[in-house]
Amino acid sequence: MILHPRQLLQRLIGNSLGDGLLRNADFRRLWLTSALTQFGAQITLLALPICAVLMLHATPAQMGTLGALESLPFLLFGLPSGVLLERCRRLPIMMCSDAMVATALASVPLAWWFDALTIHWLYAVGFVLGTGLVIGGSAEQVFLTFVVGRERLVDAHAKFAATESAARLIGPGMAGAMVQLLGAPIAILCNVAGFMVSLANLKRIRAREPKPAPAHTHPLRDIRDGLAFVWNQRVLRTLAWTSGAWHFLFYGYMALHVLFATRVLGMAPGVMGTAQMLGGAGILAGSVLVKPLSHRYGTGRAILVGLCSCALGYALMPAIPATLFGSTLASAVAYAVVVFLLDCGATLFFVPYIALRQRVTPDAMLGRMVATMRALTVATAPLGALAAGALAERFSVRAGLMCIAAGGLLLATFAVCATRLGDVKD
Repeated sequence: MILHPRQLLQRLIGNSLGDGLLRNADFRRLWLTSALTQFGAQITLLALPICAVLMLHATPAQMGTLGALESLPFLLFGLPSGVLLERCRRLPIMMCSDAMVATALASVPLAWWFDALTIHWLYAVGFVLGTGLVIGGSAEQVFLTFVVGRERLVDAHAKFAATESAARLIGPGMAGAMVQLLGAPIAILCNVAGFMVSLANLKRIRAREPKPAPAHTHPLRDIRDGLAFVWNQRVLRTLAWTSGAWHFLFYGYMALHVLFATRVLGMAPGVMGTAQMLGGAGILAGSVLVKPLSHRYGTGRAILVGLCSCALGYALMPAIPATLFGSTLASAVAYAVVVFLLDCGATLFFVPYIALRQRVTPDAMLGRMVATMRALTVATAPLGALAAGALAERFSVRAGLMCIAAGGLLLATFAVCATRLGDVKD
């Protein structure tokens, strides 16, 4: 029998994936959209702080403020977005969020072209980016559950993580080269183009969620119910405070890592981007390890392994000298190894964390739970970024990273010894 090329492709896909997840065309479209945004995000993650540090000569306190404003929307809009997700279809929300983020990013090269780019402009752009992430990101998580079903969530998130690893493996080097050759504002335009393609791809998704039933309760009551549900679920309550502490430390690290790499270690954007490529290998390692680790030792212990790996990375980062063994290249390699540990740990933490919290939540509460958890856990992020910026301003960037390292070790120790996460098997 002679197969049509499309049938042959589908059969090859099915043979390469025992669970058949990639046979779902809408999942493939979501996965492609995720890949586009992940690759574009690598450009923005490097180019936007480079604009602040090298072009606008931002201080540590200003970098802390930028990081705080990027995460502030989680605190402001996290809980209301849960009500929105319960009362509206999620796909249009995802598309509107992508369009909003693309517009904000496009304003950066436009402002640079007219010599109007300032740190306050970047503050506004960072706030819009965070708003798109909190609303669109929550909608994506709920919509993914609708598309693939609960029983395939771990596999779906692992595949998304594998795509993120590819983006981290290739994207930073590409972004560093683009920033160094074209300049940070022009490099950001490439991310805008990616969002445009992503929007066109989302329009092709065929799955249509049923229209939510008309709401007969006040939005504030829905917010209260979401908070009560999380509080009364022991697993969700433990995950909430653990993730909240992790975000406090992570956003503090994010506020300082570009300053540390460029001003303390003396890396050029291209070298920094190349060094960060090893983070993609860390995400890949985490995405490969997370499924067998969860199956053999349980979801809770996989989360704890991720926390410990992150703590080790935080502890090693401020120990890197500007010239390791008398060589700046050796320092760059050490920086890359630490990024590997951090990204591997983050993947091992978040893939089972997201799957676990969605498995213990009924459909009727899923949107509110996702939004409530994102609001509660990332609410600490602005404080972490501001605290790290203030410490680095008062003492030094290295001292700020040392404080983050101490916090990471405390969090990992407490989570292992004083919580029951290790007992969670499913």
